[in-house]
Amino acid sequence: MGENNQLRDVFEAIADPTRRRIIRLLAEAKELPLHGLTSQFEMGRTAVSKHLSILKDAGLILDRKVGRETLFLLNAAPLREIQDWLASYSRFWNHHMLRLNELLADENKE
Repeated sequence: MGENNQLRDVFEAIADPTRRRIIRLLAEAKELPLHGLTSQFEMGRTAVSKHLSILKDAGLILDRKVGRETLFLLNAAPLREIQDWLASYSRFWNHHMLRLNELLADENKE
């Protein structure tokens, strides 16, 4: 999968508030089974499983079997790509805010 497709998948995966909440829950708990995640939402196991599948396809979560149970854990590495993408806009705004401050300072001198 190309870099743009992977970025798109990660952005699409985090676009949904339920999936962002799943990411936050996994970040706080380290690992959770499906029933542990389902209990945090007003939706059934099938709906939560669908969200988990999207997150897994984007590489944001990993799973491992422990007996008959599957535990889900966060893989935050793909979030770094989003952070890097946003960093370019941070530099853009920092530059423009600095320029605005300079212009305002020049106006105050006059």
